[in-house]
Amino acid sequence: MSTFITIIGTVGAVVLLLAYALVSSGRMSADGLPYQVLNFGGAATLMINSAYYSAWPSAGLNLVWSGIGVWTLGRLVARRATARRQAAEAAPAPGR
Repeated sequence: MSTFITIIGTVGAVVLLLAYALVSSGRMSADGLPYQVLNFGGAATLMINSAYYSAWPSAGLNLVWSGIGVWTLGRLVARRATARRQAAEAAPAPGR
């Protein structure tokens, strides 16, 4: 089991570093859904790894990081739903 948890933590670290590098290089927007998904996924897997190995400060940090990720993802999804609804309301009715 510990090998699996180590792999999860390693993947999480790589995902977080990849997301950071993509945003820092301008190849990805920090306001976009892909970055937020990578950010949440990386933090969540690092939280699992840290908790398993009783690294509580790191687990706590990644718990908060994941929480921020969930909150931000929720805001992005709500914003997209609002934009779609407003676009549908503004569109002319068929046949007019």
